[in-house]
Amino acid sequence: MTSQSQGIQQLLQAEKRAKDKLEEAKKSVNEAKEEAIAEIDHYRLQREKEFRNKQTNVMGSQGNLSAKIEEQTTETVRNLTSSYHKNMESMMKKLLSTICDINPEVHPNFRHAV
Repeated sequence: MTSQSQGIQQLLQAEKRAKDKLEEAKKSVNEAKEEAIAEIDHYRLQREKEFRNKQTNVMGSQGNLSAKIEEQTTETVRNLTSSYHKNMESMMKKLLSTICDINPEVHPNFRHAV
């Protein structure tokens, strides 16, 4: 009997040790999982920061391009307006003289009936 109770005691102790090791393994897995999540979050933040920097560089250059185009457009409009004001009076004179200065003439094909 004593050997049987001794065997049961050994089994119970082995079960307890296995349970302790299992708990220890679970704790290690949880710690590893938390560390992995922390590393992933750190990596994600780093990549997002790099992406934002690249995006800022690209969009910043597009912003400069947009400013240059806006400046060129403004200059072109200014030049066209200046040309319009400079040439408007002479064109109006030519137009009015063409319309108002009429020289009535008889058409060469007109036959005068006598």
